[in-house]
Amino acid sequence: MILITGATGLLGCQLVELLKNSGEKIRALYHHATPSFQHPSIEWRQVDCLNVDEVEQALQGIRWVYHCAAMVSYDPRFHQQMLEVNVRGTANFVNAALEVGVEKFVHVSSIAAIGREEQGSWVTEATEWNPKAELSAYATSKYQSEMEVWRGMGEGLSVVVVNPSVILGEGDWEKSSTNLFKIVYNEFPWYTQGATGWVDVMDVARSMIALMKSPISGERFIINGCNQTFKDVFSQMAQCMGKRAPHRKALPWMTEWVWRLSYLKSKLTGTVATITKESARTANSTYFFSSEKLKKALPEFEFTPIEDTLKRVIATLPPFVKC
Repeated sequence: MILITGATGLLGCQLVELLKNSGEKIRALYHHATPSFQHPSIEWRQVDCLNVDEVEQALQGIRWVYHCAAMVSYDPRFHQQMLEVNVRGTANFVNAALEVGVEKFVHVSSIAAIGREEQGSWVTEATEWNPKAELSAYATSKYQSEMEVWRGMGEGLSVVVVNPSVILGEGDWEKSSTNLFKIVYNEFPWYTQGATGWVDVMDVARSMIALMKSPISGERFIINGCNQTFKDVFSQMAQCMGKRAPHRKALPWMTEWVWRLSYLKSKLTGTVATITKESARTANSTYFFSSEKLKKALPEFEFTPIEDTLKRVIATLPPFVKC
């Protein structure tokens, strides 16, 4: 039996979709979001990753684990909670996997958990983590989560870690990276100078399945389809939606003021900050991410062109769904 954590999330949903007809039974875990569909091969189970008993029960009879569950937040109010969920939650699944003798454990990390050098540099799996750098709580939580997985490997667990770049895929456009499409649809006029990596959710899921089925173990892989500026990606989104692209350049000093105002507003109103220090500075950073290691490990694997990804995802968004 296969276990998928975070099975109602952006990536987890895609894994469930790709594996439901594989001939294997799937135990799909969720925390809050109610599953949107049923299938004879899927056993849905609500599990709190911080509840050791629930995690141990969920791992009974499991052969393979795809660990996708994680909390993502750049709001300072949720930093401690995120560290708890991402680090201690991962530790609980690793411990249970060791206890029941899981054959292989594929862990979803992030490019945020990989080190950085100077602006404009290429980032690979070998780029060293710098604990003295100015890091977001999310990046720290994903790095520490990886440490729990590597600890599990040291205790005998077969593991693979994947580090996706910004994942683009079908989902609720009120949440996760799919919210970027809503921002562009509403013709937000500002763009920043930064650049990062982008990847199709289907490509992340397909690579995870291929790595799970392979003899590869004890390795991490950046999963990145392309490197583009935020402006270029948002402009492509706007063109596909028939909307005006962002056309006003937000200089770094502007975003520094914006995140401070957003934080102050959130403190006064009790709402979630829409722009934080971490997200503002990321939007002005430029890094390029290499998937060469993955291409060597899976020579037949091909990434989806970003223009195809955008067209497919946009066709599923509320304003464009054909009734």
